[in-house]
Amino acid sequence: MSPLRNMAQAITNGLDLALAEDPRVMVMGEDVGRTGGVFRLTNGLLPVHGAERVVDTPVAESGIVGTAFGLAVAGMRPVVEIQFMGFSYPAYDQIVSHVGRIRNRSRHRFTAPMVIRMPYGGGIGAAEHHSESTEALYAHTPGVKVVVPSTPYDAKGLLLAAIADPDPVVFLEPIRLYRAVKEDIPDGHFFVPIGRARLERIGDDVTLVAYGSMVRDARHAADALEEEGVSVEVIDLRSLVPLDAETLIGSARKTGRVVVIHEGHRTAGFGAELAARVQEEALYSLLAPIERVTGWDTIFPLKRTEEYYLPDGERIVQAARRTLEG
Repeated sequence: MSPLRNMAQAITNGLDLALAEDPRVMVMGEDVGRTGGVFRLTNGLLPVHGAERVVDTPVAESGIVGTAFGLAVAGMRPVVEIQFMGFSYPAYDQIVSHVGRIRNRSRHRFTAPMVIRMPYGGGIGAAEHHSESTEALYAHTPGVKVVVPSTPYDAKGLLLAAIADPDPVVFLEPIRLYRAVKEDIPDGHFFVPIGRARLERIGDDVTLVAYGSMVRDARHAADALEEEGVSVEVIDLRSLVPLDAETLIGSARKTGRVVVIHEGHRTAGFGAELAARVQEEALYSLLAPIERVTGWDTIFPLKRTEEYYLPDGERIVQAARRTLEG
């Protein structure tokens, strides 16, 4: 039997494997070496792989990503850690102006095989800038792939696939799932394909579409709805860019009812893109308007009120009921 690992341990194991198997791989970021990262996901890598492969950087996100970009173009495969998604914005210029454009700019002569890891999302009572969920910014950036695991198994498999990918990948890690559950995780190297969704649950009456931390809430909502006799399909997207539109549209055509769930802001959030895709390709199959269950259009609140911001199972259930009444 494979060892039980939570998401944090699965990511650490994936990084350790990649460093051991490919001398081009390196890990870099603030405090990733001596202290093992803000969430201790790189703990233990420095003594094994050395300071030239596990690099503590200055507190300068633009400089970290810019340096990694240069290394990637030169043939390395850097894995950057940004401590929180809310700290990534100083590096956005590097990502949108250079990282995402180098293949097109060089007419395919150069690529940037690099991974930018970003812990994201709320639910841990953190301070300002520590609970952001602005994945739509990166999904809107051409040339950059965006993946979001919701399970320990997918976290390791997607990370290894991202490191092996010839193009840049923004790898989003839901903070509140780091140590939430454990799964059997093989010790060896394996890939979870980027761009392929996972059917969390198969059903016929309504489709719940989620990713990252919201998959767990969708699962809880599905349990409650099935107690009412509703057959629920749950899709874990796993990959925002490229999007598995085939699975999304196929489910929408089957059930005729779709609820899109994410914890980022509602206006221009990634759920709007999902809703638009369904409208474009499955409109005549829909039996009710598409529902969105999202965070509110406000700055993420401090810990005393974050429970009022985050979507939960009850809000998802209510949205699903509205589609069933349509």
